[in-house]
Amino acid sequence: MERFHQENFEQLCLRLAASDANLAAIIDEYGLPPLWTRPNRFSSLVLTILEQQVSLASAFAAYKKLLDKTGRLTPSTLLALTDEELRGCYLSRQKIVYTRGLAQAITGGTLNLRKLASQPDDVVRKQLKELKGIGDWTVDIYLLHCLNRTDIFPIGDLALVNAIRARLSMPNATKDELLQLSEAWRPYRSIATMLFWHYYIRKKNIKVLH
Repeated sequence: MERFHQENFEQLCLRLAASDANLAAIIDEYGLPPLWTRPNRFSSLVLTILEQQVSLASAFAAYKKLLDKTGRLTPSTLLALTDEELRGCYLSRQKIVYTRGLAQAITGGTLNLRKLASQPDDVVRKQLKELKGIGDWTVDIYLLHCLNRTDIFPIGDLALVNAIRARLSMPNATKDELLQLSEAWRPYRSIATMLFWHYYIRKKNIKVLH
């Protein structure tokens, strides 16, 4: 399982750009994208759940409230909070259920994030999707950001879809058409994804919170 990291990221970006004029143009105009990674731990997966179907700013505000409330966001510190306290951290009813379910799976031993790091993508996907509230988009973001897998293409990500449509002047491209296009970027679709995100963020002047 190939992974991207600080030492090979620039090389992978340039290798991909050498075979794709659109990706090369993104680098020419905006430079290399940041190395967007997150540690492989519970708090990172909670943040990804919070990011489902809301703005990054809203998700990060909820995440910060959780950090402030718990001091250190772990399965046990989250499970110690009441529903009222979680609502006070801007979590919806559904996301309370999802994050509690994740915490219980880890504390109960049915999910081990450290072991997932050495598992193939399809095994990681199967295990995580057994949990309520975790679907393909959440798994894709986890595989890309936390496990640094090189060939993830999160087709459920609206920013990625909009970025490709805009950059390639294909405003009506369907997701199936975009998936077909992405075959040209194998086995480095994660790198292509980050280049398109970079383009979208810079073009739209979006502030990215960390």
